[in-house]
Amino acid sequence: MRLEQSLPLVGLLLCVVGTAAQQDDTKEQEEFLVEISGTTVTITCPLMDDRVVWEITGTKPASNERKYVIENHDSSPANLSCSSGGNKYDMYLNARVCANCEELDALAVTGIIIADLLITFGVLILVYYFSKDRKGRPSASAGSRPRGQKMQRPPPIPNPDYEPIRKGQREVYAGLEPRGF
Repeated sequence: MRLEQSLPLVGLLLCVVGTAAQQDDTKEQEEFLVEISGTTVTITCPLMDDRVVWEITGTKPASNERKYVIENHDSSPANLSCSSGGNKYDMYLNARVCANCEELDALAVTGIIIADLLITFGVLILVYYFSKDRKGRPSASAGSRPRGQKMQRPPPIPNPDYEPIRKGQREVYAGLEPRGF
């Protein structure tokens, strides 16, 4: 088999092996659960014990539960860990919080975008239909004549090259007569 033909097969094989390796890693490594609501941050330790010792940036808070709640978090980064018995999990928390923020789910964002597109297309269609009837008509600013009066045409500008032949001036056009042989 040629090298060019086997490259897609090798790429597909690497993708499958990489995905399987990532799934095995996630089974072994348990994760913290972090929930943010306003300025409140709730962290759940991956340990299943009821008695968990928390440590946040060198201090030990009074909570010994699996969930730890930080009220009025100021968005400053913190190192935290939870331990129970011989197991210890570390985490670096860098959560941005704000008091007046609203969280939007994907459905709400999609609805806002679709509504915006529909309104935009509606305005475009209205502008198209209202401007379609005015095509070819002079606008009000194009002519400054008052309505109701007929506009008189100015006399044509005389062009000396196309003057009509007059009775007394035939000699000017004498060379234009047909010649007889």
